[in-house]
Amino acid sequence: MCVRIRTTDDYIRVTFSQLEFRPRFSGGHVQTLYAWGKPRSFPRLPAPVARYFDVAADARVLAHCHWHDRPQEHPTLILLHGLEGSSLAHYMGGMADKAWARGWNVVRLNQRNCGDTEHLSRGLYHSGLTNDPLFVLRELIERDGIRALAVAGYSLGGNLTLKLAGDLGDAAPPQLKAVCAVSPTMDLAVCVKALERKANVAYQWNFVRRLKARIRRKAAVVPGVFTLEPLRRIWTVRQFDEAYTAPHHGFHDAADYYYRASAMRVIDRIAVPALILTAADDPFVPVGPFHDPAVRSNSRVTTIVTTHGGHCAFVEHARDGYDGYWAEEQVVRFVTSHAAVPSASAQTPAPSLPLRA
Repeated sequence: MCVRIRTTDDYIRVTFSQLEFRPRFSGGHVQTLYAWGKPRSFPRLPAPVARYFDVAADARVLAHCHWHDRPQEHPTLILLHGLEGSSLAHYMGGMADKAWARGWNVVRLNQRNCGDTEHLSRGLYHSGLTNDPLFVLRELIERDGIRALAVAGYSLGGNLTLKLAGDLGDAAPPQLKAVCAVSPTMDLAVCVKALERKANVAYQWNFVRRLKARIRRKAAVVPGVFTLEPLRRIWTVRQFDEAYTAPHHGFHDAADYYYRASAMRVIDRIAVPALILTAADDPFVPVGPFHDPAVRSNSRVTTIVTTHGGHCAFVEHARDGYDGYWAEEQVVRFVTSHAAVPSASAQTPAPSLPLRA
């Protein structure tokens, strides 16, 4: 594969073409657990600046932002994390690091209550709550004067990203140049069912223990809103959603929530360039929905399904200054192909990965 550079005055564009994925590990569980457990550091990424967005009358979210000098002259990438993650998740840092090196501002957005922010919002977040990233997108355009943006999300954040683009459809602001989703849970019912397989008990337990801990913290900071009594009967994500997520947000039940919050309902309406990356061996995001005609027939959506890669992992061998996180590299290359970047910040088109002919 190759990268082609086009120069126009003080800006450059990179034409996107897929780089081959050469997995370091062949098993989905191994890929997933390795990426989850391996410590990472990003010494070239400057310290973030905290920024709060008042996304609703009773909700404030925290973002960790990396701004270049004269930020209006740089495109901005909004990053969305997965279930019970935060702006400090390893993939949020890795994506920010690669995007920053190519001249992007980066906004690492926490979902409501995430990143130790339970005190900032009265309610909960959910997998289809596109209000918050849309609010951030509009504020960056209207208040900050940002002229080019992209949104990228992992897992739950990937579903949010695709649903946001689908909800907007043809009404997407012209400043929104592209969206990307890595291992997106875009059919929530299918993913929750897969999570209930015996082989996935460790993932289920990890999500549930963190969700239950969240409710306990919310009950402490917002007395009288959340009862703790159901927690002793909750052992699955579905049970948690039945007891808390669905009723809190006005859904009839968990099934209704999964249907209405899934990006699959609106993916055919996406009208901006979109990239989806997923792996056939993802433990709890089955590959079937990615072959659905609604996905494959939308010419604006590029879907890449790799044989290996696990969930939110896609780890290759590191080499020549490249850390081996293929999905992060693909996303940054894709969004850069759709938004001009100041050439002073991107004279080297891919500083974290050597070009391959």
